[in-house]
Amino acid sequence: MNFEEHGCTNVEEIEKSVPSPCIANNSPRAKFEQFKADSNYLNEPLQSELLNDSDHFTNDAVQLLKFHGSYQQDDREHRKRGGTGKDWQMMLRLRNPAGLVPGPLFIALDDLSDRLGNKTLRATTRQCFQMHGIKKGNIKEVIGTIVKSMGSTLAACGDVNRNVMAPAAPYEKGSYPAARKLAHDIADALSPQKAERTYIDLWVDGEMKYAIKPTSEVKKIRKLQRNPGVFSGDKNEPLYGATYLPRKFKCATTVPGDNSVDILTHDIGLVTFANAKGAIEGCNVYVGGGMGRTHNLDTTFARLADPIGFVEGKYILELVQSILALQRDYGDRKTRRHSRLKYVLHDMGVDWFKKQLTTKYFTKEIGPLRNEGDAILEDYLGWHQQSEKLWFVGLPLLSGRLTGEIKKELRNIVEKFALDVRLTPNQDLLLCNIGNYQKASVNNALINIGFNNPESPEPITRHAMACPALPLCGLAMTEAERFLPKLLKRINNQLKKLEINKSILIRVTGCPNGCARPYMAELALVGSGLNQYQLWLGGSTNLQRLATPYLQKMPINELEKTLEPLFLSWKDTGASSSLGDHVIKLGSECVMSLLTSNADP
Repeated sequence: MNFEEHGCTNVEEIEKSVPSPCIANNSPRAKFEQFKADSNYLNEPLQSELLNDSDHFTNDAVQLLKFHGSYQQDDREHRKRGGTGKDWQMMLRLRNPAGLVPGPLFIALDDLSDRLGNKTLRATTRQCFQMHGIKKGNIKEVIGTIVKSMGSTLAACGDVNRNVMAPAAPYEKGSYPAARKLAHDIADALSPQKAERTYIDLWVDGEMKYAIKPTSEVKKIRKLQRNPGVFSGDKNEPLYGATYLPRKFKCATTVPGDNSVDILTHDIGLVTFANAKGAIEGCNVYVGGGMGRTHNLDTTFARLADPIGFVEGKYILELVQSILALQRDYGDRKTRRHSRLKYVLHDMGVDWFKKQLTTKYFTKEIGPLRNEGDAILEDYLGWHQQSEKLWFVGLPLLSGRLTGEIKKELRNIVEKFALDVRLTPNQDLLLCNIGNYQKASVNNALINIGFNNPESPEPITRHAMACPALPLCGLAMTEAERFLPKLLKRINNQLKKLEINKSILIRVTGCPNGCARPYMAELALVGSGLNQYQLWLGGSTNLQRLATPYLQKMPINELEKTLEPLFLSWKDTGASSSLGDHVIKLGSECVMSLLTSNADP
């Protein structure tokens, strides 16, 4: 597109001719949309409330705080014991594209979590660190220190593009470098521009040397945000507008054959192809994935992304911001539970989406998909050669939680050997840039803290995930992270008792929002009440198939009794297939019969 094609000869005319996405398509909108517009680009009342003496933020400030990377939480258990009101604290989430946490930033986070947090760090399922337990009076110091350590929390939450995922492995081969670079470029290209200034003003008192500094390529792409269609009508936020998106937006990149990022669960998933020199040739593009849903509300559901075709590498960033602009204009701004891109795809169809995209937002060619081959769930645990002179080692962290002696000693290793850290979508941690001459010393240091065989964790724990849930998450209906070790032990013991020598991909969440992507698992528990869970079955080990809900409120004390007939059926096949494949082969009616065969009359 160009300005002249639309009867406009300069940027000023375009800015006058394009309506705000608040009123795009004359759609009704919720009050929250006006609240965002009135916030002066995510500033007030947050700025004012940072200065008062209250131990918590009001709801209005909390809504803006999310865009700055933080959620206000209440420790329910501490509140009940004390009986003196809520125990207010902040959870803070970082922006770590492709899971990269440079060594100095990791050291700063370790210090902050010990001094001003709850002495833990947590690797999330989106490859970024979270800190918990921060008091309101300390939040500015914590975020300011992170920014001065060349980190950021901007857009880690809120109605904007979230942390961009990519394979964490720092391989200097194949398409891996191109995929990692693309993740960083997308993160910068889709960063809210006026909000960057608000962010710097709030947390480091306007010291712009800490601002995001996009590459020349990203700067060039950002200029296209003022083109017709993509332009929001707001010169300060040319892509987002003053109301930002209807809801959160998620992107991921990967390489052919590597599905470590759950590529089909994102608003945009890009499978990156590079040439022999490592330059990006283009991407297979998938759109409209998402995990969030609500119990007993059929209009909300988990959904896999649809393939729309292959786009040349030089147009990928333009494509990504065009898709975001389409979601900005057509996402439901009235009902937040129906606001993600997946519902636009579901309601309007893929053909409508492609026609709308290529007519109004993106005029380059979208070709047929390239062959990707078979994908597997990579995890990079153990030792791997990063390049000719460098190594990295993947360390398993159940639920991504870093605490106690392991946290302390990993910090010492990173500091002593000047290493960088990368986080995986499976909530594990990679120590990177280990020189050939350092490998033995790093390995000995890891053995001293219990990482004797990091490449061989217990099979059932290897790919298991859980969300934090109780006691801090306000949405949690029951346990997840704290319950996961016991759950895995119970299922593992049951498999051994039944002489089944196979593992299962298990995920657990405390509510239906799907933060641990449970709907892709072979066996998932989704909180539906205190000590009760929905039982989902039938996902695949390579994360290419949605699971199906079978039981709505299974008491957790009935877990083994419920699963035993299904496990025995699986055993009778010789357990040659995965549990997920076995469930699909049996069919829903047969599976339900097995699950209920031991039920009390």
